[in-house]
Amino acid sequence: MHRTTRIKITELNPHLMCALCGGYFIDATTIVECLHSFCKTCIVRYLETNKYCPMCDVQVHKTRPLLSIRSDKTLQDIVYKLVPGLFKDEMKRRRDFYAAYPLAEVPNGSNEDRGEVSEQDKGNLTDDEIVSLSIEFYEGSREEKKGTVENGDLEKEKKNGVRFLRCPAAMTVMHLAKFLRNKMDVPSKYKVEVLYEDEPLKEYYTLMDIAYIYPWRR
Repeated sequence: MHRTTRIKITELNPHLMCALCGGYFIDATTIVECLHSFCKTCIVRYLETNKYCPMCDVQVHKTRPLLSIRSDKTLQDIVYKLVPGLFKDEMKRRRDFYAAYPLAEVPNGSNEDRGEVSEQDKGNLTDDEIVSLSIEFYEGSREEKKGTVENGDLEKEKKNGVRFLRCPAAMTVMHLAKFLRNKMDVPSKYKVEVLYEDEPLKEYYTLMDIAYIYPWRR
């Protein structure tokens, strides 16, 4: 049986922190030549006077180094999800800045750049947050099910209504399967398996893991 292993955030710090400022990545940006990442403001400021990566000395673009850096949204999302309070603090810092300098130009004009995105809107979950999920019996693949929807059963499904189960985000698939076995009086000779769409879920996945791995919208 797989077990969830908890590790300290400090063990991951080397992968989450900018070598230039020593803080966690903000607007993580990667040099395409060597794939080393930094805060956007840090690396842009550094490349104004240097043409080499600050970590490995590989040469960035000779004349226009900013052409060799790319925003790394995936890395930034990982940092926000792993470091408690970082996203909330950064959004507050941005709101405070634009409140103090209302005429300042917003880089991309997005709500996140202005600090106007909440953690809920961002989709971030915490261990103790309550998640509402609906569970259905598995009746074949989604492709097979499309036929029944096209045949008018969708309206019947809507009329029956959907019931939701409220669980903490830290709840594992194994515990969910045990709950279903007890609730449905499933004999021990049968295996209870939980799927997301057509894919079986690992027993050690938490609901928070599932929300991050799959496109699970609030």
